Amino acid sequence: MTLEENILRQRVTTDVAIGAGQYDVIMIGAYEVPVWSGRGWLTSLDDLGSEYHADDLIAPIREAVTYDNVQYAAPFNGESAMTMYRTDLFARAGITMPEHPTWEFLFEAAARLHNPSEGAYGLCLRGKAGWGENMGLIMAMANSYGARLFDENWRPQFDSPQWRTTITTYVNALRAYGPPGAVGNGFNENLALFSQGRCAIWFDSTAAAPFVSDPSTSTVSDRVGFAPPPDQGLGRSAGWLWTWAFAIPASSRRTDAAKAFVRWAAGPQYANLVADQIGWLAVPPGTRRSLYENPDYRRVAPFAQMTLDTINAVQMRAPTVEPVPYIGVQYAAIPEYQGIGAEVGQYFAAAVAGQISPTEALAQAQATTERQMATAGYYQ
Repeated sequence: MTLEENILRQRVTTDVAIGAGQYDVIMIGAYEVPVWSGRGWLTSLDDLGSEYHADDLIAPIREAVTYDNVQYAAPFNGESAMTMYRTDLFARAGITMPEHPTWEFLFEAAARLHNPSEGAYGLCLRGKAGWGENMGLIMAMANSYGARLFDENWRPQFDSPQWRTTITTYVNALRAYGPPGAVGNGFNENLALFSQGRCAIWFDSTAAAPFVSDPSTSTVSDRVGFAPPPDQGLGRSAGWLWTWAFAIPASSRRTDAAKAFVRWAAGPQYANLVADQIGWLAVPPGTRRSLYENPDYRRVAPFAQMTLDTINAVQMRAPTVEPVPYIGVQYAAIPEYQGIGAEVGQYFAAAVAGQISPTEALAQAQATTERQMATAGYYQ
């Protein structure tokens, strides 16, 4: 059984928080590791053994699953973000993707390539509400514009000029150049659209690159270009850092068996099995240095170096231009963020749907975040 991302998070969080013990192995993300391990909800994975090869993990990914110098999750895949685009449509329009695109360039290119009558939309971005859906993209975009979620005293910053620029441009671009119903599109929906040739430009996870490059899953596999995340020249790009990783709840009653599974499923043995049975393009990306040093993988993955460079460029403790009190790039690793991100994401989705203006969405985001942070005791 597979679950939609928002539902998966809700069910796993509930089970682990109450110690129900329904699951022996869970899939969590980089956000949960510091929050849950700090509450004693997770089992240490420092003892997976030499065959797991923990030292082979890409440094920022290993940092993301480590809390207080203890590894609490085993990355299955890792990601940052990149710009994917149709090389044939760019060539036909006489557009050249720069080495380091800005958001303004992407919007201008999207305007020229937007052609709904032929089924190709200029720009696909996450519009679906959720702290790990639209807010993941929006937070990363805000970083590149110099915005921050909180100042150094934990005061919300949605009333700043940088946030106004971020949300205004995001909403306007998606409404002007995005597909119909963009407010319902998250990662999976946009992956399907791009793979069907219906998006000229798509900015999202580097984890999408193998899928859009595989002719068995993408009709445009031979016409995909890859570029870094947009960079406004302020010192931070719109890249993010995430990993889906295996973890073992402290409530598990089968810890030894769970560790044996995690050791195999998140280790080199599984990657080699996938490569032998399906091909290197199907190996979960973004976790191990050895994958990016493998010439067989490089041969089929033109996006490999860009993925590695983007992951390594991320600064989890300094995600934006000005100092912040939180850790995390497209989220803040505090317990309150899950609720804040979910609610604020609804406001920004409503702006994309035309139900409220970007200004109204920001005002509501500021008010709800101030209320939740004050209630949690971050300030009076």
